[in-house]
Amino acid sequence: MGLTYICHTPERFYAVGTVLSKMVVTLVDTPAPRLLKHIIRCYLRLSDNPRAKEALRQCLPEALRNHTFDEALKEDATTSRWLAQLLYNISTDASVGAGAVQGARLSS
Repeated sequence: MGLTYICHTPERFYAVGTVLSKMVVTLVDTPAPRLLKHIIRCYLRLSDNPRAKEALRQCLPEALRNHTFDEALKEDATTSRWLAQLLYNISTDASVGAGAVQGARLSS
């Protein structure tokens, strides 16, 4: 129910995505492995929705794509696996979700 609710409108997705993105930016300067784990899990869950997955291709923070957190995750195999799965999810099935969440472009 929660994922459906968040992804039901672009405004809801944008609100959640904006908060998560800002938290990632903060974690670049002030690492907090537990918080990072929860944020990655949230993004991974969002990637289960086809429209959200399409939007995440555009708005997933660069810090999650470019190995910024490799050092922080080296002791946490589960979170590393979740991040790898998230990146895989958003890199596949480009044709799925052609009706992507409109207006869900977030600044990284």
